[in-house]
Amino acid sequence: MKLTKIHHIAIICSDFQKSKDFYVRILGLTPAREVFREDRNSYKLDLEVGGHYQIELFSFPDPPARPSYPEAAGLRHLAFEVEAIDEAVAYLMDQQIKVEAIRLDPLTNKKFTFFADPDGLPIELYEQ
Repeated sequence: MKLTKIHHIAIICSDFQKSKDFYVRILGLTPAREVFREDRNSYKLDLEVGGHYQIELFSFPDPPARPSYPEAAGLRHLAFEVEAIDEAVAYLMDQQIKVEAIRLDPLTNKKFTFFADPDGLPIELYEQ
């Protein structure tokens, strides 16, 4: 078996409209397709990231809260690459998004930081 790329990342949200606004308006992801799956009472929104990868944003009635702190086993966070982290952080702060202090990766000497989506999913920004 040879894996060729990441096909998509699936995220379940508790408030579809709030999360849709966050990922589309604030983060700037491009909606590719949105459907309501009546049999599941669930929305599914496919989002493009830089025309390469896809995030599937799902809504389900009453999903359980995500265990984050202390961190639980499983997927830790979602990371996006940005050209200029200082500009990205300033933009997020203008959008009333709480962002951690910018840190320096001691292995790559690159800047990075974290913030959270509306459900508390940690999101990392990593400078090119």
